[in-house]
Amino acid sequence: MKTLFKNYIDTFKGLSTEVWWLALITFVNRAGTMVIPFLTLYLKEDLKFSLTEVSLIMAAFGLGSVAGSWIGGKLTDKIGYYKVMVRSLLSTGFLFIVLQYLNTFYSLCIGIFLVMTVADTFRPAMFVAMSVYSKPENKTRSVTLIRLAINLGFSAGPAVGGLIITFLGYSGLFWVDGITCILATILLMMVLNPRVAKPIDNLEIENPVSIYKDKPFWIFFIAMIIFGIIFMQYFSTMPLYYKEVHGLTELQIGILLGLNGFFIFLLEMPLIKWLEDSKYSKIGLTLLGLLLTTISFYLLNITSWIGILIIGMLFVTVGEMIGFPFSNAFAMDRAKKGKSGEYLSMYVMAFAIANVFGHSGGLKLVATVGYANTWYIMAGLGLVGILLLLYLKRVLISKNELT
Repeated sequence: MKTLFKNYIDTFKGLSTEVWWLALITFVNRAGTMVIPFLTLYLKEDLKFSLTEVSLIMAAFGLGSVAGSWIGGKLTDKIGYYKVMVRSLLSTGFLFIVLQYLNTFYSLCIGIFLVMTVADTFRPAMFVAMSVYSKPENKTRSVTLIRLAINLGFSAGPAVGGLIITFLGYSGLFWVDGITCILATILLMMVLNPRVAKPIDNLEIENPVSIYKDKPFWIFFIAMIIFGIIFMQYFSTMPLYYKEVHGLTELQIGILLGLNGFFIFLLEMPLIKWLEDSKYSKIGLTLLGLLLTTISFYLLNITSWIGILIIGMLFVTVGEMIGFPFSNAFAMDRAKKGKSGEYLSMYVMAFAIANVFGHSGGLKLVATVGYANTWYIMAGLGLVGILLLLYLKRVLISKNELT
């Protein structure tokens, strides 16, 4: 046991102090974003909106994410990652507090769009900061550490969120979200001032290649949209499925979603270290992650046994653990061809676009064809993404660019 623990700790060695601070800031921020997994439940159960109205509000959520990701990349290349991160976190905190007072359809569409636009300018800036504070050989593990912070926060967030809903109602979630964003801003300003923290790896190059001429990246981009669309179901349609089909309470839903974060915290870093040492390509591992996530949807239709929910969650968790760090590392490698903010904002934007179509599309499918057929459609969509990644792998091999 002592050797096992030592080997686990060794997987974290070599990461810079600044990356550890970024991870802590991300944890503080993510622990408070407990509104997000319960947003569809809040809109449907508390505010009594129809599924169609909920799907449109979630589309505004996704559109705000797209706008924020694009703006964040542009601002990062123009004014720097530090200013973007500070302004985004602080503004998001106050906007989350205000959001609880909106209760009409149009005001929520506008309010959620604005919140997500401001909130998601943070993501490209954070990835650029993480990249410049990481040694080239540690970038995938740095991504994994940030994801561990996200998922540790997420594992606590839904469970605590379920308790807050039970005892204080949904309004308490918005206050916690806002306050934790403000606390994360204060921590960021204290520990990550760029005049003190020195970059390790500078992504900027002379005469950068335009991302719009990087055809392999656009194949990857489309595949990541598909990956995002099916993965997003676990944060919109899936909580409703747990409640309406299997009769789970909000607290039980929070615990089940929290298992995802717990297993990622426990297993992801050793798994990533082992996969890095195994020398599999980043695209090949991204493909494996998408395959496992796709299988998780098919499993849900095999049986009505409630234990299949846990098995499905394990499949999507392992798929996420493998797929997202290596896809992110692939995007950072491609960023060396051009402007870092532009490349990393487009990576983030792929998932933002998935937010637009994933949440609203999944809810509309459930309303139209039911949960079982929706899961089959998501599995089919995942197969399309797998074929795209297989094609991308062939293209990269032909160009001698497979890493």
